Amino acid sequence: EVRLVESGGGLVQPGGSLRLSCATSGFTFSNYAMSWHRQAPGKEREMVAHIINTGSKTMYADSVKGRFTISRDNRKNTVYLQMNNLKPEDTAVYYCFARLPGPGYWGQGTQVTVSS
Repeated sequence: EVRLVESGGGLVQPGGSLRLSCATSGFTFSNYAMSWHRQAPGKEREMVAHIINTGSKTMYADSVKGRFTISRDNRKNTVYLQMNNLKPEDTAVYYCFARLPGPGYWGQGTQVTVSS
């Protein structure tokens, strides 16, 4: 059974940092790309960052470039999202996504709230 479990969300002040983790199981993690997405209230889900299976290539949404960093540890079957200089507009539920064949798999999400 494929499982993705996000953690690390919370309440942070503008300018602060958070590190999200997504622990996975049930598939060969090192074979697949992973991505982080977010969904703010009343908005569609959007991709924030993407990383290929080896970790050697990444891509980011323009809104987070220079502030967020995606990484992965293929020994721990975990993907991370380091978020720095957070802004109120980064407030959303953050989801990790495993790009497996077919529709892929989503985690349950973790809430990030940026507010003073």
